[in-house]
Formats: sequence, C-alpha cells, structure tokens
Amino acid sequence: MQPLGGQPARVLNGLSDIRAFFHTNTTPLYFVSPTPFNLLGIDRWVRNFFYLNYFDSFEGEHSRVFVPRRRDRIDFDSMGDVCKHLLRDPETLDFVSQRGAGGKACFVMVDEETQDVAHAAGLDVMHPRAELRHRLDSKLVMTRLADEAGVPSVPHAMGRVSSYDELATLSRNAGLGDDLVIEIAYGNAGSGTFFVRGPGDWDRCAGALTGQDIKVMKRIRNVEVCLEGTVTRHGTVIGPPMTSLVGYPEVTPGKGSWCGNDIWRDVLPAAQTHTARQMVGRLGDVLHREGYRGYFEVDLLHDLDTDELYLGEVNPRLSGVSPMTNLTTEAYADIPLFLFHLLEYMDVEYELDIDEINTRWERGYGETEVWGQLIISETSPDVQIFTATPRTGVWQLHDDGHVAFARPSDDSSTLLDESEAFYMRVAAPGELRCLGAQLGVLVTRAHLQTDDYQLTERCRRWINGFKTQFASTPLTPTTPMVSRLVARA
Repeated sequence: MQPLGGQPARVLNGLSDIRAFFHTNTTPLYFVSPTPFNLLGIDRWVRNFFYLNYFDSFEGEHSRVFVPRRRDRIDFDSMGDVCKHLLRDPETLDFVSQRGAGGKACFVMVDEETQDVAHAAGLDVMHPRAELRHRLDSKLVMTRLADEAGVPSVPHAMGRVSSYDELATLSRNAGLGDDLVIEIAYGNAGSGTFFVRGPGDWDRCAGALTGQDIKVMKRIRNVEVCLEGTVTRHGTVIGPPMTSLVGYPEVTPGKGSWCGNDIWRDVLPAAQTHTARQMVGRLGDVLHREGYRGYFEVDLLHDLDTDELYLGEVNPRLSGVSPMTNLTTEAYADIPLFLFHLLEYMDVEYELDIDEINTRWERGYGETEVWGQLIISETSPDVQIFTATPRTGVWQLHDDGHVAFARPSDDSSTLLDESEAFYMRVAAPGELRCLGAQLGVLVTRAHLQTDDYQLTERCRRWINGFKTQFASTPLTPTTPMVSRLVARA
C-alpha cells in the first residue's frame, strides 16, 4: 500500500499495534442486523463501531445502537429483508451520512441484493462476494472440499432419491443402516436436517428432500462442538471450542434447533482439542484456496461411542456462537476473534505470527472460566401480543427461584458470578407472541448443561424465572403487529 506523497504506509506490527489501531479508528464501521446480538461488545474494542438495528433491545440507552423510529414494515421473511429495509430507511441513511464517507458494513447474512443496497448507501461490504459465500455455504460442497482436505465426515452417501425405497437402497449400498440423518444443501439452525427411521418419517419430509441432491448420514450418538475461525492473509486464527444446547423444549419448539452454548477450558480433552483445531485449520486452508477471507464457524460432531470427531457443517459467516467466541478470546489478553476479520477489510498492512497466537489460544487462560448463553424462544402455539417483557441488563437469580433486575448494562462484561446473568431483550411490548418467536438471550458465568447433556437446575430456574416476566393478551382484529425474527444464524 503506497499512500499519496510516495511515503510507505505504516505496517501494524503485532497485537499491540493492532489494538491501538482499533482504539483510534476513524473509519465508520457498521453492523447491520435485526439486533446487535452477534457482535455485542465489539464496540468496546473498536472506535467508531455502530450497530444499525431494527429492533431496539436497549430502549435507546446504548450509545452505539441506532434504531430508526419508523415501523411501517411488518412482513419480514429473513434477516436479509430487515437489513435491506434498514439501508433504505431515510433515518438510517441520514445517520450514516452524518458520520462521513468511507463507511464499511458487516452482516450475518448478506446476499447480492443486500450488497447492492449497501453500496447504494455509500458503504463498502466487509465480506467476500455473495456468490462465493453462497457456494461455500452449501453443506454438500463443503463436505466434498473437507474430504479433499482430509477432514472426515460421518459415514455418508450423497445423491438424489424420490422415494423411501430409493433412500433405503442408497443407504444400504453405503452401509449406513436404517437410522439416518439427511441434510439438504442449505438450512440454518437445524432447518435443513431431517431424521428418518422408516417410511413414515420419509413421508413427513419427502417434500423437502425429493428432487435435489442430499447428504445421507449414519445416525450417531453425538455432541455438537463449535469452533470459529478467521481466514487472514497470514493464516487462520482459531477460537476455542464450545458445546451446543440443542432442542430443549423449555426454550425452543424445534427438536433439532440450536438454543445456546457452554464454553469452558475442558470442553474436549487436550488431545482432542488439538485435533479439532487442526480440522478447523485445514478447513480454513480450503476456504483460503477458494478465495475466502474472514470469519467462519464450524460444527464438529463428537461421537460419544467411538470418540471420533467428524465434520458437521461449515458456516462461512458470523453465527449465533460468535458472542461466546469473542467474549472468551478477548479474555486471552489479545483481541476478540472478530477483529482479525475487520483487519482483512480495513485497507491496512499488518504483520502477525498466527501460529504463535493459535498456540497460545489452544493453551488458553482462566482454568475455571465458564460461560453459557441461552437463546429463549416462544414454545406456546398461542398467538398473542406482548404487554410486558423483561428489559435488557443484568439480572439476579435469588435463592427462592425468582429473578429480579439488578442494574443496566450494555453487555455481559460486568457479571460478577453465577448468581447474575446478562439478558438482552429481543421481544418488546406491542410485538407478536407466536410459536418460535425469539424472546431474548441470556448469558451467565455458569454451565447451562450437565455432563449428561441435560439442563442444569440453575438453568431451569433462570428459564422459569424469566418466563414469569412476560405477559401478553389475545389478538384482536385491530391489533397492530410487528413480525419477530429469530436472530440465530
């Protein structure tokens, strides 16, 4: 990089320079999303970092969160719809304009149309091109690329079937048995995964599977382990492993739906942690070869019967586990993992020893450090309107099981111990209460799952305590409604 005047640009040399660079950043940076959930807390590390959101989790009290006042759009079908609406909103455009030219935007999910809308708003997009990300987001494409990189998947076969008999033949030829897990190319938070044990199961999901390529896997008894990484020009930086909470009926109506995470030092034994990180590193090498730069998330499947680790899926983007990754990696006395993503899009030269960072992060800090996050969604089929919902901030769990608001807070960094939790409101009074609607996110300094993968008693008490904080009333024909999106990606 050669600036005007012919003088060589300064090169950031090491993490100290990089921290100072972000603390003095002058480029307006924006996270455009329904809520600030995925990158909450990054603003503490990066000057001029703002959240452009549709739903106001902070009731106007967060200095870096901008929410337009207009509420004339009620039929969002996706995160992309919300982002496009935001970037076309006159109030949002005025907010961006006031902060000067040269702004850059990041998203959870961004398609070509959203990229075009961002460019029309005067913003550079801090992600690889949409066509590349879409191709790499395919579970089938990434399975093939992982095979080439030596990253094993659960025993599987890929092909097309139009009946249960054809599925059974494909499975039999691959030696997969009768208890199967089937994935289509695209689907988030379990929406593209189907469990088939016989003709009845096939009949229930045939419409979603017929006529397209599918991945058919032997069903194993497994735990999902998540790791995130960032592909940089100097190599792939790899975050810590964490387990997932999946399908708990107390907080999600989806049997296979992700609903939270636990992260602590001994998620996996040391040898398996090393293996998991090697797998993520190989996948990062594959992504780099394909032209990808930036943040990605990997789900690994830990087979509880054989102790093997297999690829689950790769998400070439931010994800729902990103808050836990960034919360933990900032505790390593370095920088949150997402800042390595920003570096790739900040028009700055830098030098880093990625191997040294990964070695230190694998060793870890804080032997007793434990964090958990819980995504609370509506589990009742009744459709109503919220009249009261808990506010964002730090809450306390009392000995008798009730929860009470303790103090305002922007994120989970001020939590003292496991008796406290940071709660970020998603559902607000006046909005629609319906099956699957996301209510809020809870973060605490404690395990939410037991060793045998049940909710801890403390977790159940948090859930029950927060559920008493919600109130709603039946719909009337004249009730205005605002649609509620699930923030998981």
